[in-house]
Amino acid sequence: MVAFLLVACVATLTTGALTFREARTGVLQQSQDTVIQQFRDHVNGLAASLAYPPSQVELDVFAMNLADSEPSGNWRVLATYGKLSATSARQDRFSELTPDLREAVSSRGSTVFQRVTTRGRPALVVGLPVTFGTRQQPTSAASGLDVFLTVPQTNERDYVQALVPAVERATVPALILAVLLALLAARGVLRPVRELSRATRSVAEGHLDTRLAVNGTDELADLSHTFNETAAALEESVAELRRMEARARRFAADVSHELRTPLAAMSAVTDILDEDAAQLAPDTATAVRLISEETVKLARLVEDLMEISRFDAGAAGLHLDEIDVADSIRRTLASRAWLETVDTQLPGPGEIRGRLDPRRLDVVVANLVGNALRHGARPVRLRLYAREHPDTGRRAVIEVLDSGPGIPESVLPHVFDRFYKSDAARTRTEGSGLGLAITSENVHLHGGTVDAANGPHGGAVFTVELPLWPDEKPSEPRQGSHS
Repeated sequence: MVAFLLVACVATLTTGALTFREARTGVLQQSQDTVIQQFRDHVNGLAASLAYPPSQVELDVFAMNLADSEPSGNWRVLATYGKLSATSARQDRFSELTPDLREAVSSRGSTVFQRVTTRGRPALVVGLPVTFGTRQQPTSAASGLDVFLTVPQTNERDYVQALVPAVERATVPALILAVLLALLAARGVLRPVRELSRATRSVAEGHLDTRLAVNGTDELADLSHTFNETAAALEESVAELRRMEARARRFAADVSHELRTPLAAMSAVTDILDEDAAQLAPDTATAVRLISEETVKLARLVEDLMEISRFDAGAAGLHLDEIDVADSIRRTLASRAWLETVDTQLPGPGEIRGRLDPRRLDVVVANLVGNALRHGARPVRLRLYAREHPDTGRRAVIEVLDSGPGIPESVLPHVFDRFYKSDAARTRTEGSGLGLAITSENVHLHGGTVDAANGPHGGAVFTVELPLWPDEKPSEPRQGSHS
């Protein structure tokens, strides 16, 4: 829009300036041509009766007669012949005449003029050499007589000054009209661009049904048509992806649900076989124990898949209770016989209390500690303390550290991904491969954060921050998100 306005202003002002210049030149040119023609005619008429070489008296009379030949009485004449000089007014020094003009008349032998300003008054100075010819020599030859004329240009100056307000009166409406036209033109271009910008922002916010109205056949109309086609194709692709994702979630949930009943029966059978394994042959006992272990792993995988399915479907919810966080962590470690295995640094009873979901907190702690014991090295340390956050208030911080080699830098961004394997050759693990992903989902469900890093002295460090929410329930987090 600024460019449009600048073009309009520059074009209008330039047109006004050129118009003024042409008008000024026309006024001065007409006045100049008229004066020179009259001056030449009068000089030719009076010079014919002048004797050559003229005397001082004859030169004075010639200058006076030449000045009086103009009825307005504005002419001042200077005539020179050799060392003789005569003016139409006594003691007139003819200060307007410059040495350059005098030299130009003598050397060129043609009419020369110059506009000068003396004491703030403009004037036109004309220099004319007098020539003569004879029958024997028809070509004009210099007579040595040079005549100079000074005519005031005040009237012409007044005419030119009168043009200024006239040009202004014409330029201002033209400028306003040009600006209005520029604004209309800019609006015609910017309106579709703004609509395209709003539509693009709407699509970026997830409104894939956004479309633009296509008007006209210009480039912007083509762009709007292309945008609509792109948005329609994107909407179709996203809808198909969502349908595929929904089918995949439903399939995983259905499979997991269908597996629970036979797995329960298998678990009961393997429990009985485990009790009688000592009475079986060694090879049979080994096979029974292997089947029992694999059944336990499969049952755990099915439970984890069911939990992930609930997160993906948005069916996972919090059941908050006022708990002592340190006491809840002790019960988690005790239920899995880890109190002697894990070095804990926990505050005293009642120091860190808050509204949390005890079951989900148990899952978070168990998964992190179990991961450290399986993939790290002992000793494994667990630390709990409180931290004040300027936005969310008091938060419980749980740190789980191991003494292993740590996590490779290339693996750190993916540790919370589902079924991620840092070693491509590793096909089996003791866990389901979903523990850290479930941990991340449970932490985010509380409105907290979980991070994985390497300690300064080696080993992996998992840090969980949970808002304690002493008075209210946390806001609903995004479902199906991963760190």
